[in-house]
Amino acid sequence: MPVYCALPELPPGAFAKEDASEDAAFYGAARLVTHIDDAAIASLTEFYRQTLPRGGVLLDLMSSWVSHLPGDIAYGEVIGHGMNADELAANSRLSRWFVQDFNQGPELPLSAASIDGAMICVSIQYLQRPVALLSEVARVLRPGAPLVISFSNRCFPTKAVAIWRAIDGDGHAQLVALYLRRAGFTDIVRRRLVDGRTSDPLTVVVGRP
Repeated sequence: MPVYCALPELPPGAFAKEDASEDAAFYGAARLVTHIDDAAIASLTEFYRQTLPRGGVLLDLMSSWVSHLPGDIAYGEVIGHGMNADELAANSRLSRWFVQDFNQGPELPLSAASIDGAMICVSIQYLQRPVALLSEVARVLRPGAPLVISFSNRCFPTKAVAIWRAIDGDGHAQLVALYLRRAGFTDIVRRRLVDGRTSDPLTVVVGRP
């Protein structure tokens, strides 16, 4: 399943998980909770305000019942993706949504160059085919549109891939940047939004095709 040819510098087993059971079963029960604390959420929302285009069509990948978008900004459409239909149905910011296991099939059911901005919030660590999925994101983004990938030090450890569990925050940022480069993104910026001394740490890596 993992696309090792796209990441030859990573060791065998880099995308293995402790819990190798079907992801659909793990995410079958709705979790109507937030996965980072209020300070980290506020920082991410402000970053979205500055980075994602007002009035644009957004793609919120690996989402849940909340998207952390600024409430006072209108977007043309927010397309959501996740693994739990109940969570997505509860997300009032989504215009429409779909359920799909990207570790089984990373193809996006969207037209090329149809999206003005995309987000993956604290979920990149669960992808076993990250380059394949991010290549699809590059395909559906308009030229120069941002993909914002955010992550903290929290995760479901049994479902995070081995390489993610083996490295620290700086390593995570380097790994995500590597994913993006291999997926065809050329304008890549890393930024620490919250240092984690008084709240959850939060880092964003932004790529543009």
